[in-house]
Amino acid sequence: MILTGLKDRIFDALDQRKDEMIAIRRHLHEYPELSFHETKTSQYIRDFYEGKDCKVVANVGTGYGITIDIQGGRPGKSLAIRADFDALPIEEASGVPFTSKNPGVMHACGHDGHTAYMLILADTLIQFKEELPGMVRIIHQPAEEVPPGGSKDMIEGGCLEGIDNVLGIHVMSTMDVGKVYYHKGGIHTGRATFKLTITGKGGHGSAPQDANDAIVAGAQFVTAAQTIVSRRISPFDAVTVTIGSFDGKGSANVIKESVTLEGDVRMMDEANRPVVEAQFKQILEGISQAFGVTYDLEYGNDYPVCMNDEKLTEKVIHAIESAGIPEVSGVEDVGPQTASEDFAYYALERPSCFIWVGAHEPGTPVYPHHNPKFTIDEGCLIISAKAMASAVLAYLEEE
Repeated sequence: MILTGLKDRIFDALDQRKDEMIAIRRHLHEYPELSFHETKTSQYIRDFYEGKDCKVVANVGTGYGITIDIQGGRPGKSLAIRADFDALPIEEASGVPFTSKNPGVMHACGHDGHTAYMLILADTLIQFKEELPGMVRIIHQPAEEVPPGGSKDMIEGGCLEGIDNVLGIHVMSTMDVGKVYYHKGGIHTGRATFKLTITGKGGHGSAPQDANDAIVAGAQFVTAAQTIVSRRISPFDAVTVTIGSFDGKGSANVIKESVTLEGDVRMMDEANRPVVEAQFKQILEGISQAFGVTYDLEYGNDYPVCMNDEKLTEKVIHAIESAGIPEVSGVEDVGPQTASEDFAYYALERPSCFIWVGAHEPGTPVYPHHNPKFTIDEGCLIISAKAMASAVLAYLEEE
C-alpha cells in the first residue's frame, strides 16, 4: 500500500477545500447553461486550470469538452475520470438562495456538483502529481442530457487516446447521503427517441364521414404501442415505451388532419432494441392500412446500455470500502437504474466503472432528478471527491 500515506494527505487537502468546493457548485448552479451551449461554463473550467502544472486541451470534439492531463512522477497506467457540466431546460423552483439566474435553465441533475468536486480533486492531484505513478486524465464533458451526447463527441475528438480505463460518479437525490452505491454489469438503460406524425384528412366535426381523423389513429397507436412491452418482450426484461407528447390541440368542432407524437424507449438489454423498433413500424403499417392514414416516423437510437466492467467495479468498491472515508456510512449494491447515461459510450470503448453517491438528506422531501424542486445535500461533494480519490490511488498503485 505505497500510496496509503498519500491518500491521507489528499483527504486532508480535500477537507481544507470543502467550502471552496461548495462555493464552486453554487456559482455553477446560479449560471446554468443548456447542452451544446455551455460557453461560459466551459470558460470557467478553463480559467480554473490557468497556470496549473497540467496539460489542458479545450474544445475536444466539436463542442466545449475539456481534458486535463495530470502526469505522474513515474511510469504507470493511464486512467480517465469524467464529470459532466450541462444543465436542463427547466424553470427552477427549489427555493435555494443560489437559485438559477438564467430563466428556464436549471442544474436539475447534479452536474454542477460533479464539476465542483472534480475541479478541487483535480487540483489536489496536481499538487501531489510527482508522487503518482501513471497519468490521470480529467474529462470535463458537456452535453450529457441531449443526444447524441457530449461523450460520443469527445471520444471522436480523441479524449480516450492512450487511456486504459474510465471512472465516473453521479450524485443521486433519490439515494441517502453518506452512502456510495454500485452495481456490476448493466447499470443504466439504453435509449431510443421517436417523433411520429400521423396524417389523415381534416374536416368538420359534424361530418366525420367526409374526413379522416388523425387523432383517432394516433390514439390507437398510443394503446397499441403498449402491447410491445406486454406481448413482445420477455417479462424478465426491462423495457419501457413512453409517449411523452401528443400534439392534437385544435378546436372542438374540427377534425384534425395531422397529429404529432413524441416519446422514448428504454431497455436494459441491447437485444431488445431492434425488437421494439421493428414492432413500432409493424404497428404503424397496420394503423395506416386500417385507418387510411399516412405516417412519418423519425426513430433515433442513441445512448447504449451502460455497462460496468465487473473486475474494475470490484476493485473500485474495494478501494472505497478500504479507504476509511469518515463521511461514508456504507457501500451498497443498489441494482441497475432505469435512466440512461451517455457515460455508456466510454464503457463501449474502455472497461469502465460508474458509481452513485447519495445526495438526499434523510427526513427531507425526495425530489427526483429533472424536477424543478431538485436539490442535493452538499455533503455529497466531499464524499464524491474522496471516493474518486480512493479509486484513483488504488487503481494507479496496482501493477
